[in-house]
Amino acid sequence: MSRALITDARPWGGPARDVRIVDGTIAEILPVGTPPQTGETVIDGRGRILLPSFADVHVHLDSTRIGLPFRPHTGTPGVWGMMLNDRANWRDAGVPIAERTTETLARMIAHGTTSVRSYAQVDVDAGLERLDGVLAAKDAHRDRATVEVIAFPQAGLLREEGSVELLEEAMRQGADVVGGIDPCMLDRDPVRHLDLVFGLAERYDAPIDIHLHEPDQLAKFSAELIVERTRALGMTGRVTISHGYGLGQLPREQLVPLLEQFAELDIAWATIAPSTPLPTLLLAEHGIRLGLGEDGQRDYWTPYGNADMLDRTWQMAFTNNFRRDEDIEHCVAVATVGGRSVLGTAPALNGRLDRPGVAEGDRADLQLVTGETVTSAVMDRLPDRTVLFGGAVVADGLELTGAA
Repeated sequence: MSRALITDARPWGGPARDVRIVDGTIAEILPVGTPPQTGETVIDGRGRILLPSFADVHVHLDSTRIGLPFRPHTGTPGVWGMMLNDRANWRDAGVPIAERTTETLARMIAHGTTSVRSYAQVDVDAGLERLDGVLAAKDAHRDRATVEVIAFPQAGLLREEGSVELLEEAMRQGADVVGGIDPCMLDRDPVRHLDLVFGLAERYDAPIDIHLHEPDQLAKFSAELIVERTRALGMTGRVTISHGYGLGQLPREQLVPLLEQFAELDIAWATIAPSTPLPTLLLAEHGIRLGLGEDGQRDYWTPYGNADMLDRTWQMAFTNNFRRDEDIEHCVAVATVGGRSVLGTAPALNGRLDRPGVAEGDRADLQLVTGETVTSAVMDRLPDRTVLFGGAVVADGLELTGAA
């Protein structure tokens, strides 16, 4: 039996408490000054804020350049042009892909992320090489974070011969989630694309995550087809739409009926806090599971991304023009337990004022961060952080603890 006692910590920025952890679960919330029990590891909270650890549910570990020399952005507009730019450059990083993915995941953990859903590009150029790189990172940090891997057909499924077979082989080789992308705009055959994605998910009893970069009405059409298949195949609670910012541009009279169907079928949403934000509070009002991710990490798609989900949480609040504490705290809830709900390891947030994850009975995937309030912690993003996974300290002061 493993035991730990976090002393003098403020759950969600509230009054100071001691928190007892037994076998990876929060067992008791206690008054400050509770004496430790025999054999109990003591973790000094020092008055810091206690939050659930972050869940990054939309990251492309396989294209990361974190830690490498900065390079100018050379991509061209559009998904296909950006994909070709990535394809032309990703092998020239000078560092093996498994080393890059493992180092980036280490930095993510050190900054407070212990749940991850990462894409692994599977196409006729990369074969399964990029999948192998992400699986290597998952294995290297198996005692510090939970990682799900999405077999992701970045180039579509119908434009290049052999793409479908590679996607299926990726599922056989250990991917957890079947990916899809822009059924109308990229493959230009949404029925065939979605039939293939949902067919693989049914065959491998796997969830689905579909990139949707399409503009408003095209995104609406694709989303309606996704809804149809989710309902027909009994995939309730197992489908996520990533990005979907085109849906956020729909008139309210078109968006709300779609959100009602998402809620009915428990279709989740993953965002990266884009410059055209989703209607975040409207999603909360409809009970839509929403998680946050960093997307690319200084890669061939974007110079943004720094492995710090607290920074991306700030971006989410900023792009939504949130100023009130409760709205900024909601962004933290989305970035932590909201993401876990997308992964199926926590219940959905119960509205925008729900602050779960640090109560008795919760899994002790936690972080201690510095700030007067939760909002000030988001604004300042200070380095004095301690990260726990299953009740054990895995990082402190933005550095991993224990053997690398």
